[in-house]
Amino acid sequence: MKEFNLIEHFFKANSGQRKDVIIGIGDDAAVTHIPQGQALVTTTDTLLSGVHFLPDASPHAVAQKAIAVNLSDLAAMGAEPAWISLSLSAPSADEEWLKSFSSGLQELVDYYSIQLIGGDTVQGPLAVTITAQGFVPFEQAITRSGANPGDLVYVTGTIGDAGLGLAIAKNEQAQVSNKSMTEENKAFLLKRLNYPTPRLLTGTKLRRIASACIDLSDGLISDIKHILNMSQCGATINIDKLPLSSALFDSVDKERAVNYALSAGDDYELLFTVSEEQKGNLETTLASANIPVTCIGQLNGSVGKLELYDNGQPYKVDIQGYQHF
Repeated sequence: MKEFNLIEHFFKANSGQRKDVIIGIGDDAAVTHIPQGQALVTTTDTLLSGVHFLPDASPHAVAQKAIAVNLSDLAAMGAEPAWISLSLSAPSADEEWLKSFSSGLQELVDYYSIQLIGGDTVQGPLAVTITAQGFVPFEQAITRSGANPGDLVYVTGTIGDAGLGLAIAKNEQAQVSNKSMTEENKAFLLKRLNYPTPRLLTGTKLRRIASACIDLSDGLISDIKHILNMSQCGATINIDKLPLSSALFDSVDKERAVNYALSAGDDYELLFTVSEEQKGNLETTLASANIPVTCIGQLNGSVGKLELYDNGQPYKVDIQGYQHF
C-alpha cells in the first residue's frame, strides 16, 4: 500500500472533526483557530519499539498509549486537548497492524473530542511520535517552577502499577514476586501499563490551586526532582503515605512495591504541589469531581534535596527513576 493510500484509508477518515480545524489532513500543513483568551500548549513524545513498548505489544494499545502520554503532559499544564499530529515509522505497511492501530487511535480521538490534523508516515524501525496541542486560559498554565517551601506534595491515583505491569508483560513476575499473583491483578497491572489514563480533568481543576505540577512518566524520584530544581526547593516524602493499589501490594512485598512506586515509570499520574492556604480549596474542588489524590510529603528550603521517611524514620534506597541516556 502506498503512503497516501495508507493515510487516506487508515487515518484521514478516522481523524475526528472539530470546528476549530480550518484545514486538516491532506494539505502541506494544517490550519487551526486558537480561541480568544487562550494560550496554545504543545507537547511531543516518541514511543520506540523495544524501549517504550514491547515489540509484540498490541498495536491498539500502542496507539492509545502514544496519545495518552502526550495528553498527560497537557494535563500537567492544566490544558484541555484539541489536536494531535502523528508521525509513524513502520518496517512495512502491515494492514492488520495498521487496522488495529488506527482503531485504537480513533477510540481516543472520539473519547477526548480531539482531531488528528496531520503528520507523516515513513518506512523504518517501529516508532510512534505524537504531537498534541491544547488550550489553557492566559496566565493559568501550571509549571514546574512555581512551588515554594512549605507547599504540600500530592499525587493522583496509585503509583507503581505500570512497573510491575512491565515485569508481567516480560514474563518476569516470578523474579520479582514471592507471592502468588491472581489473574485479576495481572489484568489490572497490564492495563495500567498499556492503557494509562491522562488526568485531564484533574489538570484543569488544579488551575489557580496547584503551585507546580508534573506527570509521572519516569518515576517519582526522578520526576519530583524536576520540580525541586525548577522551583529551588527540597522535599520530604513519606513512603508510608504512597498510594499503592491492592493489585500491587498483594502481588509483591512492601519493599518491592515501594521501589516500583518510587522509581518505575509509565504511571502517568500527576504529582503536584499546593500551598497550605489552598489545601481546603483543593480538597473541596477535587472531592466534588470524585478525583482521588493523596498527600505524600512537603517541600522545604533545602534546594534540590530529596529525603524519604517511613513512619518518621529515614528511609534509604539505592534506586533512581528511568534515564533515557
